[in-house]
Amino acid sequence: MPPVSASKRDALDMLSELKELTLLDEGDPQAFRVRAYETALHGLDAYAGDPSKLTLNELQKIAGIGKSTAGKLRELWDNGKVEKLEALRAKHPRSVLELMRIPGVGPKMVHRLRTDLGVTCVEDLQRAVNEQKLRHMKGFGQKTEEKLAHALARRAAMGDPTRTPISVALPLAKRIVAEIAALPGVTHAAYCGSLRRFSETVGDLDIVVAAPNAAPVMDYVVGMTMVESVIGRGETKTSVLTRKGIQIDVRVVSEEQLGAALCYFTGNKGHNIKMRQRAIDRGWLLNEYALAEPNGKVVAQRTEEEIYAALGLPWIHPVLREDQGEIDLAEKGQLPKLVDPRSILGDFHVHTSLSGDGRSNLPDVVAAAKARGLKVVAITEHAENLSLNGVQRDDLLGQRREILELQRALGDSMRILHGIELNIGPNGELDYDAHFRNAFDFCLASIHDRFDLDVAAQTNRVVVAMEDPSVKMIGHLQARMIGARPPIELDVGAVLAAAERTGTAIEVNGGLPRLDATLDVLRAGRGKNVKFVLTSDAHKADELDRIEYAALHAAKAWLPLDQIVNTLPPSELLAWASR
Repeated sequence: MPPVSASKRDALDMLSELKELTLLDEGDPQAFRVRAYETALHGLDAYAGDPSKLTLNELQKIAGIGKSTAGKLRELWDNGKVEKLEALRAKHPRSVLELMRIPGVGPKMVHRLRTDLGVTCVEDLQRAVNEQKLRHMKGFGQKTEEKLAHALARRAAMGDPTRTPISVALPLAKRIVAEIAALPGVTHAAYCGSLRRFSETVGDLDIVVAAPNAAPVMDYVVGMTMVESVIGRGETKTSVLTRKGIQIDVRVVSEEQLGAALCYFTGNKGHNIKMRQRAIDRGWLLNEYALAEPNGKVVAQRTEEEIYAALGLPWIHPVLREDQGEIDLAEKGQLPKLVDPRSILGDFHVHTSLSGDGRSNLPDVVAAAKARGLKVVAITEHAENLSLNGVQRDDLLGQRREILELQRALGDSMRILHGIELNIGPNGELDYDAHFRNAFDFCLASIHDRFDLDVAAQTNRVVVAMEDPSVKMIGHLQARMIGARPPIELDVGAVLAAAERTGTAIEVNGGLPRLDATLDVLRAGRGKNVKFVLTSDAHKADELDRIEYAALHAAKAWLPLDQIVNTLPPSELLAWASR
């Protein structure tokens, strides 16, 4: 049986999809049903037990869940599907939803495009823009058409739009792995492929399972609630397609073959080719089943470590397996050192419910930070100029008093810094006056709007912010959202030079939708006199673990440990933050 959390996860997925499709259907993010599903999502997410065991009346006792939503939840758990959701899926196919991923395209515009021009997919919209059809529509005009043309061009520059962002792929893969691992007889389950290498987008999900009998695993995979269709099913491999268009390939191997399978299906292709060549040089063969002699005698297969060792190498972390010279360095004992998550003692970008988009109160966030073993945590709410989510001065001063009380209770066990996430305006201007900013223990500054400025303007606004004495760190440097919004265009060399000159650090944001600074920026900054800071950008207490994603992202760029502020001892961390 799957773990208890599976039923809750199904419900959260259902509510999220209902919210998205209802937004498209009603055309207003403030519509009652859209807000109702959003509120129910937060309430159900915060519920600690198994909600599928609750009656209709008991579900309504959960904050944010009304009678109608409770009915849909019971319908999901009792019948396996929700009639309202099925109707919305039929009305708004996946290709229409993709239109809303384009910056500047909202539900009302989608409705007009479908009604007036018959646009039902991104390709239709591109064709309409190319043929200059939008400029003749009432309420659109040439300027709107040109903005859409620019947005479509930037979308194309992001790469293959059919690839799934890591923010979607990783939670899904973890869920499937956990459910399969709980099946009787399964001794191991793991995701592989580009996701295990921590790539920003993935083509599909590769999952390797060790079990003596493959049939129960195959049965479970084709019966998962997320499955829309079965692409193919064999004795040891099954491929399915989810309702969101993600292909999942599940392979079952024996426990003895597990190490070889993990090596093979993790890749990448170039890394695997070099590994196979090392095997050939030793008179052996390497495939997904084993490292073996030509006669079939197994040299190694049970663990990756055994296979790498047999080929004269230390185990290479999956994030480094990109055929970038890692095998040669491994042979010389010169692989880059990765950040040990246990050594991360400070997080300098954390929100609470005081920010409009925060979900956990200050005491809960502080308790979670202490439980994680942090020695320094900076509470950094959104500053006042951020629409909807920004915090006013009086509220921040009230929070400062609350932090002082919590600090007295903590003593020397952990230091809470009262920080702020400032907004960088189009000319580099920042929230509040200099006196108010300088009263904070820690200030980071981030771009949250005007993503379409040219390279010179974007670079200037970042550099001007860096030159402000209050700013210690630039948050999510290029303001990207993987798969949804491309990075702003910057002169990276000029930004790195300004970081060296001003001593301003650059954030490595562990939020999966961001992972910003990008790999290109991290690699360009490698070896320079620039400091980087791993952060969680947590908006609720259980998101503090996202700092580990920041560590993986930095490792993928081979960022040296001496450039990562979080590796400093607590006293030096505090000294850095207060300089």
